[in-house]
Amino acid sequence: MAGSRYFSFMQRQEQEFVFELTDPAKIQEALDILSGKETFKVHVMGKLVKSRRPYNPKWDYHLDPASISFFAMAIEVCDADMSYVQDHLDEAGGAFLPGFFWCPWNSKLLREVTPS
Repeated sequence: MAGSRYFSFMQRQEQEFVFELTDPAKIQEALDILSGKETFKVHVMGKLVKSRRPYNPKWDYHLDPASISFFAMAIEVCDADMSYVQDHLDEAGGAFLPGFFWCPWNSKLLREVTPS
């Protein structure tokens, strides 16, 4: 998509998750986190979509670019590791990740990604 930029985050298992941003303000927020300008709201959250994207081929889900934001703290029911989400994707949207909202507390924005 024109104007899209891609970023990735890691969790404690050192697995990488790539996501797309389309909103210029959110892109700037991501760049501010990577540069060290933003040090408080540094974790990634958004609405889970059960489909694979070419920029993130390892996972059978992605984050809706329009739903992505950055946070400092979030509620417990949306926290999960990316591999757990993958393994329990069929359960997402119910008691597990209600409303498909995912907010991995230990997410750490890692880098900007250039899709191949």
